[in-house]
Amino acid sequence: MATTRSALTQDDIRTLVKGATPDIRAAAAYKLCRSIETTKLSIDDRATAQEILRVMAGDAAELVRRALAVTLKSSPLVPRDVALKLARDVEAISLPLLNFSPVFLDSDLVDIVRLGGPVRQLAIARRPMLSRPVTDAIAEHGGDRAVAAACANDNADFAEGALQQVMARFETHEKVLAAVAYRNVLPLSVSEKLVTLVGDHLRDHLIAHHAIAADTALTLAVGAAERATMDLVDQAGRAADIKGFVGHLASEGRLTPSLLLRGVAQGHITFFEWGIAELAGVPHHRTWLMIHDAGPLGLRAIYERAGLPARLFPAFRCAVDTYHAMEFDGGARDLERFQQRMLQRFLTQPQTVSREDVDYLLDKMDEVSAEARAEVDASQSA
Repeated sequence: MATTRSALTQDDIRTLVKGATPDIRAAAAYKLCRSIETTKLSIDDRATAQEILRVMAGDAAELVRRALAVTLKSSPLVPRDVALKLARDVEAISLPLLNFSPVFLDSDLVDIVRLGGPVRQLAIARRPMLSRPVTDAIAEHGGDRAVAAACANDNADFAEGALQQVMARFETHEKVLAAVAYRNVLPLSVSEKLVTLVGDHLRDHLIAHHAIAADTALTLAVGAAERATMDLVDQAGRAADIKGFVGHLASEGRLTPSLLLRGVAQGHITFFEWGIAELAGVPHHRTWLMIHDAGPLGLRAIYERAGLPARLFPAFRCAVDTYHAMEFDGGARDLERFQQRMLQRFLTQPQTVSREDVDYLLDKMDEVSAEARAEVDASQSA
């Protein structure tokens, strides 16, 4: 005890163990905890200090246990068994440790979220860092205050599925939805779902900070979800996780023939490939071969396996043939020119699609043309 003797004096330890009143023992506990926190300890001294902490944790006086919990709430020196014991103590003792202590394992925090009640859940939700196992548990078992606090925690790592679960559980709870909306980054599927649930104020925030255009948000809000979803795919520039996005649409029952047709008619071939693969239950690489490199019967075979309606096949055939006939020149407006030619070719074919789909595609062609004209005018004026 050479290192600690001057700080953790025998008198202090004796007072902690044998002090006549809780106040006296609490004062000794506070002094010892401060010494443990501020003194550089050897391995042997650390073991001795931890035994002292175990004595404190077993003291009958709440004041003594609270002195330990508050003074060493952020210390890595608290033994895990002591932290777990105090986590089951009264709230004045358990909450400081649950809120800050680094000695808990993720599995410890998950168990407490499941069994510890809303106040302890809230303390955990406000920790400086939260891993996915813990946020998964909060999303599944947390009360509204804990879930809102975790979603508002910038250092809480949420999986996409956990955020989906939060919205499913609290779809009418404005505070929880606001906490999700104000997160720095949201997956496309979460933004898409969230914008249908929130009011105008939060919708404005989503439009300003996430990949949702104002007209997209408005369209979603009034229920024309297919058109808005296609705009999301378009705006995301063929989303980084297109497989996950398509899987989400399929799970929601929204990966419809009309949506796929709108996508392929705009040149979103990758979206079309993954959509067909999802519906057909065929790996993407095999689906790609059947669409692009398996002769004239390949597309029909994978199309039929996906369960898409026969009456729409000529329209899809036209779109894929147009795609194969296109040549990309690498220019600045390559994609826009491609989309415009695709739409022109598609819309001049005998129509087997709904009037609504045709109107939608005409609108998109007008948008592409307007953007191209604006860029030409800007270059000429410069």
